[in-house]
Amino acid sequence: MKTPELFIQEKAAQALSSLYGQTVDPSTLQVGVTRKEFEGDYTLVVFPLLRLSRTSPEATGNAIGEWLVANVPEISRFNCVKGFLNILFSSVYWDEVFALIAADEDFGRLPSTGKRVMVEFSSPNTNKPLHLGHIRNNLLGDSVSRLLKAGGNEVIKATLVNDRGVHICKSMLAWQKCFEGKTPESTGIKGDHLVGDCYVAFDKLYKAEVKNLMDSGMDEETAKKEAPSLKEAHEMLVKWERNDPEVRELWAMMNEWVFKGFDETYKALGIDFDKVYYESRTYLLGKDLVQKGLDKGVFVRDPDGSVWCDLTADGLDRKIVLRSDGTSVYMTQDLGTAASRFEEYDLDSHVYVVGNEQDYHFQVLKLILGKLGFDWAERIYHLSYGMVELPEGKMKSREGTVVDADDLIQKMYDEAKATSEESGKLSDMSEEEKDRLYHMIGLGALKYFIIKVDPKKTMLFDPKESIDFNGNTGPFIQYTHARICSILRKAAQQGVGFGPSDITTDLEPSAKEVRLIKLLGLYPDKVAEAVAAFSPAVIANYAYDLAKEFNQYYHDTPVLREENQALLKFRLELLLVLARTLVSATGILGIELPERM
Repeated sequence: MKTPELFIQEKAAQALSSLYGQTVDPSTLQVGVTRKEFEGDYTLVVFPLLRLSRTSPEATGNAIGEWLVANVPEISRFNCVKGFLNILFSSVYWDEVFALIAADEDFGRLPSTGKRVMVEFSSPNTNKPLHLGHIRNNLLGDSVSRLLKAGGNEVIKATLVNDRGVHICKSMLAWQKCFEGKTPESTGIKGDHLVGDCYVAFDKLYKAEVKNLMDSGMDEETAKKEAPSLKEAHEMLVKWERNDPEVRELWAMMNEWVFKGFDETYKALGIDFDKVYYESRTYLLGKDLVQKGLDKGVFVRDPDGSVWCDLTADGLDRKIVLRSDGTSVYMTQDLGTAASRFEEYDLDSHVYVVGNEQDYHFQVLKLILGKLGFDWAERIYHLSYGMVELPEGKMKSREGTVVDADDLIQKMYDEAKATSEESGKLSDMSEEEKDRLYHMIGLGALKYFIIKVDPKKTMLFDPKESIDFNGNTGPFIQYTHARICSILRKAAQQGVGFGPSDITTDLEPSAKEVRLIKLLGLYPDKVAEAVAAFSPAVIANYAYDLAKEFNQYYHDTPVLREENQALLKFRLELLLVLARTLVSATGILGIELPERM
């Protein structure tokens, strides 16, 4: 379907040919949405055309406007303000546009690009359960994956589980010292929560040891290094790397608890992955690239045996890629995993969904990969996002002051249940139906509240505000969809049949209906805009605008009371397409829309 801008460009080019005998490339004509203070739908900028007309801006604009009204039935009238020709479409045009939208059930989904994209997100540590910060990462990663798919890409959703390292050993050590063989089964505690409790317990143990050492006269910096529990954790990591069977057995058991817990949380969030990587299997990747970098002169080896990449000429600093003892660092691993994934999947691009505290890391990663000769280095994109904060401040995992993901999901369910029961409209629903609805509303509120904020911004999360049925929230959009479905059900009960074929060019849509059709027509552009910016927030706010516009229309237009059958069927089809578009847009966000609320 042609956009309104393209339609006007083509017709204006015909006008210029007819009026002035000049052939003009339509794409060179400047057309945009008319400013709100002027009457019009779209505006053609006349100034660049004066070289063709050799008359004043007003005379040129009026001549083009008169030609368009006389020769293009889709254009009803115009006005010219200085060098700006404001054009108004006729009902013929809007009927034609709506007919095309209604006939295309995939309207808004962009054509295939033929490109394959990996989106990597979540990437949790196995020493703690998922928390609110992880939720923003997961919801962004999942919605960006859906968005890129809607943009015509083949998408692979991936996660790298950080299942090794000294932080994992801290939880393992605390379990040995403080938990007396407790398991998820023996305690009834979800596995990832139990391991998280171990991590918090280690921190308390470590701080107590540091305090005792300082009380005995040791300075703080030395005490933090000499604390017995920290040394034991590092010794345990060495044993793990040497495949000590006892340490490996404990590691596998506790990781299994966490994986099972993660899976439950992911399922509750409606998130899954196409590929799961484990750091325990990938942490040695990249060492061969270090040798390649040395051979190419990209890296240098210092006298102590460590290997570095000097990026000072690029405005950065020196970056270590191999320690003096030959062990790798995170940068080494990321170099290796990036190279292996592009090779494994023949990727066109790779999107990393990681918080903005890692901006520098990914800047360095892209730069080094480019220096190593990988032409796809520029096709790595770091989707950097701001942290989530609460009204009471930041969260700290070590101190156990985080908002747990499972607790938050339950809280959203409880809020949805309380708010819905207050309405008193669910008395004829079964308990099973109510339960599903509460989950849908709670999760929709959580997802929308987080996704509607531009990823780059730090956000403040307030569960009560997110569940409001009247604000810029997920439940407001869900309720709008349920309201539309109610009208369509009543129409079906009255035996009113309708479809795209009922849309004819002799109908006269109202001004509010034209606004709705305009908004519907913007959907593909909004998808393209969101894809270009890697920002599902564009789609979230579009869905809200559409829902808000419908509610204003519904307030003034009693659809089912319309006696003109042709107009009634047109309006019902309009509502059907609105519902379909809301489902499509919120589907990109991973939000379900109920048919009843």
